[in-house]
Amino acid sequence: MKLLTNADLARLLDKDIFHKISSAADSLGVECYVVGGYVRDLFLERPSNDIDVVVVGSGIAVADALRKELGRRAKISVFRNFGTAQVKYKGMEVEFVGARKESYSHDSRKPVVEDGTLEDDQNRRDFTINALAVCLNEKRFGELVDPFYGIEDMEDGIIRTPLDPDITFSDDPLRMMRCIRFATQLNFMIEDETFDALQRNAERIKIISGERIEEELNKIMMTSTPSKGFVDLQRCGLLQLILPELTNLDIVETRNGRAHKNNFYHTLEVLDNVCKRSDNLWLRWAALMHDIGKARTKRWDNNVGWTFHNHNYIGAKMVPDVFRRLKLPMDSKMKYVQKLVDLHMRPIVIADEEVTDSAVRRLLNDAGDDIDDLMLLCEADITSKNMARKQRFLENFRIVRAKLHDLKEKDYKRLLQPCIDGNEIMEMFHLKPSAAVGTLKQTLKDAVLDNKVPNEREPLMNLLIEKARKMGLA
Repeated sequence: MKLLTNADLARLLDKDIFHKISSAADSLGVECYVVGGYVRDLFLERPSNDIDVVVVGSGIAVADALRKELGRRAKISVFRNFGTAQVKYKGMEVEFVGARKESYSHDSRKPVVEDGTLEDDQNRRDFTINALAVCLNEKRFGELVDPFYGIEDMEDGIIRTPLDPDITFSDDPLRMMRCIRFATQLNFMIEDETFDALQRNAERIKIISGERIEEELNKIMMTSTPSKGFVDLQRCGLLQLILPELTNLDIVETRNGRAHKNNFYHTLEVLDNVCKRSDNLWLRWAALMHDIGKARTKRWDNNVGWTFHNHNYIGAKMVPDVFRRLKLPMDSKMKYVQKLVDLHMRPIVIADEEVTDSAVRRLLNDAGDDIDDLMLLCEADITSKNMARKQRFLENFRIVRAKLHDLKEKDYKRLLQPCIDGNEIMEMFHLKPSAAVGTLKQTLKDAVLDNKVPNEREPLMNLLIEKARKMGLA
């Protein structure tokens, strides 16, 4: 973190937009401050184009004055019900709001708002590192106002609330998610008293909409090490209320001296492994959910120990309910996650045995265009501490990838889809859609995938007629 003096801040804010804001505020005779995340990120040397400005007076009036100073290239949006305005200019967004104080009722996170002072406005901020303000008025340009020692907390890497954390979190429970999100994004620690308040107020998250929780979860997911956030969510009790399917994995049972691994921490290791190689949000969700079926499928077998048979299939069936509850998109993104959860064991099974052409062809047929993401997920899933076993898996994965590459080079969609389809089968044998049609289609598909016959019309037709005769259809 960079230690900045008032002179340093004035230099960093020596940009046309800030001088124009200063001029607009001074012309109206009101105090004006850049606040929150933009100031925090100046110290952390994180780039930002989103600027929040607090005016001790009318934020809308200053925004309108700024628009006039900037000319036609500036666009203004006014939200009178909220007393806010936004000015867009050259790729920057400046949000203006009047300084205010807030009071809350117990059953809502929507506050009663009154006009207030800068002190009132800083008091209502969620965390000390977000309560920083820098004056933009000409006479005090660059002067830092830091009543809660947010600079010291940034130096120490601490997330802490400005006032009583129980009140802060009870008033607006979404701040609990933001607390963990900031700690994850910045790799900060949550101060002990603040963390204790997370535990005491976790149940309050129930008044927050799924959409708002989803937004914070996705921001945690897109950090470089999201496991940190999920561990904090688990420790404070929020995860049990948001994603119980995941917390149910945080258990280790021992029987006859044999224990299974902790599938919660394994899942987080897989998630972090994926994050090292991909910024695809939905692939990260697939990693988070790939083993959620294990809690329901866990069984003890006296011969082999703990088993989780069909956990991929059960987990895939659980995905839609999770997406629906968290207000995640119920479209192709959900189908993609569901597909990867369902298929994630297939490459591992192939890699644990002799890598046959037939198995690879079937895998590519089922995974289709998502095959590369599936392989990445499965490689991330190899977390064995037995290095010899791990290397054997990774070497077999290399062979699988090579075979997949050869198939894709040969136009796998043409190679793997039989050139005789269901419509032609129904027409040939005067059938309606039925199980018999499905059986005939599957016979052709199996023959092509196992490379028993070339994907050509004549040999497939001979095979089809032979199968239909055995079924009494021809």
